[in-house]
Parts: sequence; C-alpha cells; structure tokens
Amino acid sequence: MRKPDFITAQEAVDRIESNTTICTIGMTLVSACETILKELENRFLETGQPNQLTYVHTCGQSDRKSGAVYRMAHEGLTKRIIGGHWGLCPKMMDLISSNKIEAYNLPQGQMANMFHSMALREPGKISKVGLGTYIDPRIEGGKMNDRTKLLGDIVDVVTIDGEEYLRYKEIPIDTLLIRGTYADENGNITTQEEAMVLELLPAVMATKRFGGQVICQVKQVVKAGTLSPKDVIVPGVLVDAVVVCDDAIENHRQTSSWYYDPSYSGQAWAPESKTEPIPLNVRKVIGRRAMMELEPDVVINVGTGIPNDVIGAIIAEENIGDDVTITVESGIYGGIPAGGIDFGISQNAQALIPHDRQFEYYNGAGIDYTFMGAGEMDEKGNVNATRMGDKAPGAGGFIDITARAKNVIFCSTFTGKGLKVEFDENGMHIVEEGKIRKMVKAVQQISYNGKIAAEMNQNMVFVTERAVFRLTSEGPMLVEIAKGVDLQKDILDQMDFVPLIADDLKYTDTRIYMENWSGLKEIIQKTKKKNKRRFLNGCKQGNGCRSRYYGKWYCPGMY
Repeated sequence: MRKPDFITAQEAVDRIESNTTICTIGMTLVSACETILKELENRFLETGQPNQLTYVHTCGQSDRKSGAVYRMAHEGLTKRIIGGHWGLCPKMMDLISSNKIEAYNLPQGQMANMFHSMALREPGKISKVGLGTYIDPRIEGGKMNDRTKLLGDIVDVVTIDGEEYLRYKEIPIDTLLIRGTYADENGNITTQEEAMVLELLPAVMATKRFGGQVICQVKQVVKAGTLSPKDVIVPGVLVDAVVVCDDAIENHRQTSSWYYDPSYSGQAWAPESKTEPIPLNVRKVIGRRAMMELEPDVVINVGTGIPNDVIGAIIAEENIGDDVTITVESGIYGGIPAGGIDFGISQNAQALIPHDRQFEYYNGAGIDYTFMGAGEMDEKGNVNATRMGDKAPGAGGFIDITARAKNVIFCSTFTGKGLKVEFDENGMHIVEEGKIRKMVKAVQQISYNGKIAAEMNQNMVFVTERAVFRLTSEGPMLVEIAKGVDLQKDILDQMDFVPLIADDLKYTDTRIYMENWSGLKEIIQKTKKKNKRRFLNGCKQGNGCRSRYYGKWYCPGMY
C-alpha cells in the first residue's frame, strides 16, 4: 500500500523549490499550516531560499498581524500572488500597492470551484460571475497593481450559445499545504476539530492532476484502522507527506482567538446564554434599517464589515432566529457566527458543508438575502467594496454572492473618515460630517455592476444612516431619508451625482434609533403581507413582472 512520508517541517520545506507554485487552504487562521509556514518564512529570511514563488489561496488567511498569507508577505519569497482576499494582511496589501509583487485577485467562490475544473482537465472554470466587474479582462482583469497590468490575463471572455461568460484559466499547483486533525499510519486525514470543512479534497485532486505534491499538517498520528472511514476527508494514497505539529497550542489553533472549542466544530453544543445587546451606534442603526427589508423564512448571508459586526447580534436581540437562517460563505448554516479576525466560523451551527459546495448554492440557486459592506456607490448603481485608495483588500466572496443573490442589501455610512452622529426619538443629527464622500460620480473599482443587476431585476438596496437608495433601471433612487437631516445640505450636497428621488419619499422609522427597539419581527411579518399583495396587484408599471433568473417578482418599476 502506498503510504506518505512522515517528516519534519524542515524536511517539508526542503521539498519546496524556488520558482514553483504553492497553494494553501484555509480561511482567516482556520486550518493554517503554521508549523510548515513558519519554517518556510524563517528559511527564506535566513538563506534566501526558496524564492520567487507563485502563491495561490482562495480565502483571506491571516489575522492582521501574523499567520498564513502574512508569512508569505516578503519581497523575493513571493513573486506572484493569486488570491481571493488580503483584508486581514496589511503587509501583503502594502507589497501589492507598492508594486513589489505581481498580484491577481479572483472571486473566492470561483477559485474554490476552479479546483474541480482543474482536477477534471476542463478548459477552465466557466461562469458569468465577474462579468462587468474589475475581474472582467475588458476592465481590469483582476490585476491589482501597475506591475501586473503589464502581464497576461488569467481570465478571458468566451461566448457559448450566444452568451458571454468568463473563463478562469487553470493554475498548475506544485505544492499544496493542507491541515487535518489526525492522520493514521496510512496517511488518511480527518478534520474533526477544524472549524470549517473547506475545499481540501478538490484542491488535492487538482494538485494530483498536475503531478504536484500534497503535504498535510496534523495534530497527531494514530494507529491505522482507528479512524472512521466516513471521517476521512483525504485518503492517504493522495497524501505525499505528513508533518505533525510541533506546538499545537501555538501552531494548530482552531482559530486566531482560541486553541480549541468543540462547539465551533460540532463535537459539542455550548449552553445558550443571554447575550448583552451591542451598543447603540451608527453601525447598529444601519444594520437595523437593513434588516427591515427581510421577510420571514428566508436564508441570508452576512458579509464582512457592518453586516458581520451587527446582523447576528440584532437577530439574537430581536428574537428572530426562528424567522431566518443565517449562512456564512465558509459553509456554515445557523449558530452564532464569530466576527472580526475569526470571521467564517459559528458556535452551535446546524450544518457545516464544504466551502466550495457553499458557493455552488450562492452561484447557482442564489441566496435569498445578502447583507454586504460597501465603500462607494456611483450614479449607475455600481458599488466598490474592493479598493479604497491604494489599499486593495480584494473581493473575497463579495462578487460571487452579490452576482446571484435575489436581494442585495449594502450597508455603509453615507460618508467616511470622521463621521459623528447622534440619535434620539426624533431622528438623527450630524455632529461632524465625514471627510470622504462615498456617493461618487464613478467608483474607483467596479465590484458590483449596477447595470447588469438592473437588467436581471435584482432587488438592490443601499442603506446608510441617513438615506436609503433602491436600484432602478435608471440608476439609484433615493426612497427614504432620516428625520432630523436636511435633504439638500446633508444628502444631495454630500453626493457627487444627483440621484433619482422617489415621488413618495419617506422618512425612516425613528424606532430604530431607540436604545431598545423590539420591532423587527412585526416589521418583517408586515413585509411578507405587503410583498404578497404587491405580487398579486402587479408593480407600478402594471405588469407584475417576474425575473427570468430567479422566478421572483422584483422589478425596478415597483419603487
């Protein structure tokens, strides 16, 4: 029987040659192969070898100060990076913005599912996701700095049956680093104590297709035959080498903030406890207003930024956990999602499915509602959430999820950098205006294409603390403002374009500014009745239209 070599981290790094392609699987610091990556980083700093690596990773893998992507963020060690997100690794973003390395950014879900296409020897990953955004080679091609713009495209446009698609080209992998909990003596790998399922097996299959090597870091080696066959995620015959972690507390943590908690990996459920409400601030107010768009019995996705910080807490505070099912792009259903540097895991989850399979749902059927952070919106309804000045964190799952969601709810402050507001029962008051305008003539980078979304009849809402916009075929329409603000001075004069304004411009419900709200359940029940009535009666255009993409009744003419 073919068995892997059981080696040290030093021996593993000996096997990684200069000018080759290395790939790591993980999200934040979940499943990071820190024993191996630390040795790789130290070896380069001491000897300059290996060097000029192409580094491939689907998700953001760091915690803002160390780990995974951070270990690869050295000029000379990494020549080229092809990744999904760098928002948790400022050091890598600095290398990209200063043109020290070549950098391509691709949608996280497309990258996760590229492994399937590569393993099957298909001519690339074919998808409409990314069309009309900066991933489209006719716009930027996912090239994140001037140095990369001089290079060839790794995405192109193809036409099939008269329709345009993007083709994400294959990326041959020489070395794949993965992590498991246990390996048996035959190299069979399990992941019981990992907080995510991730896309280990497809990445292994893709690597093997190109003749690459698979190296796995584990906590412990156990006797052959003691692991349940159903628990084995990667068969041992597909593993070339196993490295036992030298210091599990330090280098095999379940996530950045703690070593191991069984309630995040499904071995136990933590007792339910009453959580303290998050403080009333501008982010919570935006989250409350965004969630007023919900209906009961829907499946939602929560992205990073304002949504990840407040949506889960509001669900608990407003007691609507039975009305919605919350999902996270990593493959989580239900539970209480962690936030910040531990994004992507959930305590007491109902289900944990593979990361790549989750994006099949998001890219195929489409989530009912996604709540996403945003940086800018322009007069065409384009949204930028991926480049702010010279900092480019990348897309993560943003492009995949917003491309096919039935309802896209963006959450953002109206202006940025220095905004201060106050709330009371009469509305809100601007104490100090932000220095950065977010309603711009043209966004710096197109992360979300308003024209394509409108053509698909996608229901897009852009929620801020003082104004709410809905996307129409003619661009964003201002449909609601907060009491206490001046329409001209505080909204229109703070925009670089003139929006459409609804004939029946409404005021935001002032109850969301109260310390104790307890009104969301009632609101979403009324929303369900209102939407049912709207479907039966037809929209304002009188045609009661349905989207051929989603079978939904949303139409820009309704608002």
